[in-house]
Amino acid sequence: MAGIGFELRRLLKKESLFGIIRAYGYAGVIGSGPWVLSILCVMLIGVLSIGRVVPQTLVVQYLVSVTYLMAASLVVTGSLQLLFTRFISDRLFEKREKVVLPNLFGALMLTTLVSGLGGVILSAVVFRETFFYELIMVSTFVALSNIWVVVIFLSGMKSYRALLAVFAGGYGVVVLASLMLVSLGMVGLLGGFLIGQCALLFAMLFLVVRQYPGEKLVAFEFLSRKKSYYSLAATGLIFNLAIWADKLIFWLVPATSQQVIGPLRASIIYDLPIFLAYLSIIPGMSVFLVRMETDFVESYENFYSAVREGDTLEHIWLYKDRMVLNIKQGIYEIFKVQGLTVVLLFLAAGPLLDAIGISRLYIHLFRVDLIGIGVQVLLLAILNVAFYLDLRRSALFLTTLFLFINVSTSWMSIRLGPQYFGFGFALATTLTSLVGLMHLNRKLNGLEYETFMLQS
Repeated sequence: MAGIGFELRRLLKKESLFGIIRAYGYAGVIGSGPWVLSILCVMLIGVLSIGRVVPQTLVVQYLVSVTYLMAASLVVTGSLQLLFTRFISDRLFEKREKVVLPNLFGALMLTTLVSGLGGVILSAVVFRETFFYELIMVSTFVALSNIWVVVIFLSGMKSYRALLAVFAGGYGVVVLASLMLVSLGMVGLLGGFLIGQCALLFAMLFLVVRQYPGEKLVAFEFLSRKKSYYSLAATGLIFNLAIWADKLIFWLVPATSQQVIGPLRASIIYDLPIFLAYLSIIPGMSVFLVRMETDFVESYENFYSAVREGDTLEHIWLYKDRMVLNIKQGIYEIFKVQGLTVVLLFLAAGPLLDAIGISRLYIHLFRVDLIGIGVQVLLLAILNVAFYLDLRRSALFLTTLFLFINVSTSWMSIRLGPQYFGFGFALATTLTSLVGLMHLNRKLNGLEYETFMLQS
């Protein structure tokens, strides 16, 4: 995230209200990521398409199809995202920029092969829809999977305004293309979504190719056990499974879902409140990026530079204390800002649902989801610190715990009845965050010892 931290620090150094607002605004847009942007985009298409697509059930089928594409592509590429991120970071630290682009193309080839082959097999085995629907679904699945790989580089790029323009432009194309093709029904809507994702993918590739020159076309160095950490692959896969576990359970259980198109099912009672609640993470993610990628990163770099360069023990302790203080302040500010956001939305839930046109019967589940998603921002901050400190086993343990609790408590909430829906996800994020905080505190107490013991 060095590129983001560089830009945020530049904006904050201006010490003006406008500079601070811009810093938090940029952090909010990037921190909320494609997830929130895709929710807004798809919901906008669905709202604008109502009344223009006949029958109206096609709009629901479109929304469900896109949701499954997002979930499947994130889970499939989860094992590659963190592993590849660490590999690229290590190569940049070694000043080997020329290996970046070939390995990116290698990762994209692998992603295309796995997602394309998997999509074709699923299409042939479990789907019985029209040829064009299945073709567009497989193509979009491949495009999305590649986007999650390329997006790794965006955090390291310093052309910040260009990145914002690419994201805005890509999702703008999605909306325009979908509405232009709406007369073709669901295939037109999905086709518009595919066009927008392809535009976003190629625009990001253009930025990466321009930034990193390559010494050859394709390389698979990132798969080497000597240069990659496969525990990160497991962590990425498990984390994405954990995020989607509660949704998948509600989709697969017949009592809480219904068949929408082909084998795809949706939970009317569960899906809408939690996806709306995800929009509340923007303030927390803004604080998360600003604090973690400015104050914390600066003290983090000072600490490890002092260790590598043989500084005095007094200075090393000083830098460590500053880093720990920045972590505590960052987590406190995330808790404060996201907590305030949750409280405000909790109180305004009724009028907010009325304004959107959603029944107030969803208000209880919406409030529970707000709490769970608010705590998820805290969990992301804990995992982020763990990755910075190279606590790979800790990150793997926390994500596995998150998955186990989310699966077990979400399943139990269904058995207990509708009044308990959403508590599974909320308990999973809360309990995992508490365990993570205690574990992180213990690791920080002995950080200088473990750091010196790891030096060759």
